[in-house]
Amino acid sequence: MNARDHEFMQRALRLAARGMYTTQPNPRVGCVIVKDNNIVGEGWHQRAGDAHAEVLALADAGDAARDATVYVTLEPCNHTGKTPPCVDALLAAGVKKVVAAMPDPNPLVSGKGLQRLREQGVDVVAGLLETQARELNPGFIKRMETGLPFVRVKLAMSLDGRTAMASGESKWISSEASRADVQKLRARSSAILTGIGTVLADNPRLDVRIASRHGAPVQPLRVVVDSQLRFPAQANMCSNDGGKVLIASCHTEPRADLSCEVLALPLVENGLDLRALMPILAGREINEIHVEAGAKLSGALLQAQLVDEMVIYLAPHLMGDAARGLFFLPGLNEMKNRIELIFTDVRSIGQDLRITARPVYK
Repeated sequence: MNARDHEFMQRALRLAARGMYTTQPNPRVGCVIVKDNNIVGEGWHQRAGDAHAEVLALADAGDAARDATVYVTLEPCNHTGKTPPCVDALLAAGVKKVVAAMPDPNPLVSGKGLQRLREQGVDVVAGLLETQARELNPGFIKRMETGLPFVRVKLAMSLDGRTAMASGESKWISSEASRADVQKLRARSSAILTGIGTVLADNPRLDVRIASRHGAPVQPLRVVVDSQLRFPAQANMCSNDGGKVLIASCHTEPRADLSCEVLALPLVENGLDLRALMPILAGREINEIHVEAGAKLSGALLQAQLVDEMVIYLAPHLMGDAARGLFFLPGLNEMKNRIELIFTDVRSIGQDLRITARPVYK
């Protein structure tokens, strides 16, 4: 692969990112068609149920697609879902070569699309800029490979690691720019997870309030961990914005005032069985879970080794010893018990720092 191949795949990756807020539960995919070293067609998957990136790029290219090279960020599908197989469309168009950034982790595809293209005489290359392609779809890939969603915990803290005053007051720790940035994290997620403590204290909407020139974001499912079913029937997150609310609880007595779905989960030593919750959500095609919760639920997720990524907004102020901490992590009494993190990104957002980190589980 030469520099031009990288350039065309990078263009396909940028196209795929246009579907960041609109394609779930499907992956974000981009496609570029090149002939005589010129781009003749482009497309990206825009919304679940609509045409895939390859089909849109072929339509854009028209007759120029014959004997062309196709650069696509994910292996073309070879099965019929809500749309026909993309492999069939590529073969019908007479393309000469397909360069895929990565194989599709979906067991229904999993190399079968590339194999069929090879069998039909198409030159196939896979693995170009695979790392960047995987970064576009961490939730879809993890769900397909493990049966679990990708869990991202958002936190805001002062320079001395505090998330709220002793009274519970927390508005606002982070800057307006950081809060706008959080909207992007919500918009890319299939579900937002919180605890009943946050609902009762703040009555948040936990919705997506972001404009996108590439389509209206899908409102995520709101999931509330509420062991005793104390959820208020008139909570703000039940407003009619197209999003649904799911309450995870061990309390099975029905409540006539609740229109939300209640999911029964078993109790374990430290509360509801969060490990049991994750495959259930994955079974509902939840790719990425965005967590906005207090120290207790955030800590429980971390100690259950369910957190894949943390996004921490660090504000330039101090809140004092009496203020509340970032995580509730009982049992960390020795240095050998500490939880190691790897920083993957640090950047300025307004007056704050945004730190992205990945836990290292032993």
